[in-house]
Amino acid sequence: MAITEIRPGIRYVGVNDRTTARFEALWSLPNGVSYNAYLVVGERVALIDTVEEGFGSRLLHNIREEIGDRPVDYLVINHMEPDHSSSISALRRVYPGIRIVGNAKTLQMVGGFYGIDAGTEEVREGDTLDLGGLTLSFHLAPMVHWPETMVTWCPERRTLFSGDAFGTFGALDGGLTDSQTDPDRYWDEMRRYYACIVGKYGGPVQKALAKVRALAPETICSTHGPVWQQQIGRVLDLYDRMSRYEGEPGVVIAYGSMYGNTEQMADRIARDLAEEGVRQIVVHNLSAADPSEVLRDVFRYDTLVVGGPTYNGALFPPVAQLLEMISSRCVTNRRFAWFGSFCWAGAAVRLLGEFTQRMKWEAVCDPVEMKQGFSPAVCEPCRTLARRLAERMREK
Repeated sequence: MAITEIRPGIRYVGVNDRTTARFEALWSLPNGVSYNAYLVVGERVALIDTVEEGFGSRLLHNIREEIGDRPVDYLVINHMEPDHSSSISALRRVYPGIRIVGNAKTLQMVGGFYGIDAGTEEVREGDTLDLGGLTLSFHLAPMVHWPETMVTWCPERRTLFSGDAFGTFGALDGGLTDSQTDPDRYWDEMRRYYACIVGKYGGPVQKALAKVRALAPETICSTHGPVWQQQIGRVLDLYDRMSRYEGEPGVVIAYGSMYGNTEQMADRIARDLAEEGVRQIVVHNLSAADPSEVLRDVFRYDTLVVGGPTYNGALFPPVAQLLEMISSRCVTNRRFAWFGSFCWAGAAVRLLGEFTQRMKWEAVCDPVEMKQGFSPAVCEPCRTLARRLAERMREK
């Protein structure tokens, strides 16, 4: 069996992108990304999703390599984001008889993005498509992470085509399935992908998970990252915990510092936490850190400590940016502590306190506020903050 045959009659025709620097023009791609597409081959052929249009010729080459001159009868669109849909027009030119299958919101977007409104078939929850020997059924998963999103199920192969759900950053370096590669390199990329792309939509993800668990898939074909077979339990558990905003025990310290004084407070708190026995500690300098990595760790761990100086009577901009990203993702259930500094008029500590009230997080202890430069006098309040955090973590 060729490596591209995921299950009998199901074949991988996706591509790797190791050129694009930022996903959605926002999130770094140090390890690239894959755009996954799949053929389901019965008496008739269905293509599940396409790829970013810059890689469309590779998609067409991959399709021909798998089925030769056979036509593609159906294009099933699980998700309309252009990294998966922008080859639709080219595909229609090559296969003019192809029928485009999607739900009502999908087909509206096909018209809006690509001006296509003919040769389409609308499907609703639970509808089926008989390919002759293999069947596809369709299940809506709105807001995971666009409103038109759905998943496609092939019961004969117990295979779920899940759209962006269960995806990861990172190109596929050879192997396609989790049994053909080392899946450990993808877990942090899955967390980073979820936090950046899907993170706001915990409620819809929970509803989608219920549908997925009821189907009990043996293979999950996402549109990014490996095909999941051996690690499905871990994948579902990771998505379950992240969509409930359930953090692992650990502390993220995220700080901004103009001249190093606030940075010394962050280092002091980290050292004191370690002395209190906390082992999972991640420290990010927000002026230099990759925002996607900070968000990944905020989603992963249950305790967040944020600090920064006052800047123009407000929060230091990199700190304010982090708070906005967290707030827009509706992260819940975090313990929070904070610290800040100022030169002549303090605002950072007050504004960080207002943030935790808006988020309805647990404020663990009094903040630490420093005027002007770091000095030994600041060490004891930092130690108290760290001690109280560690005590609270041990209580749970």
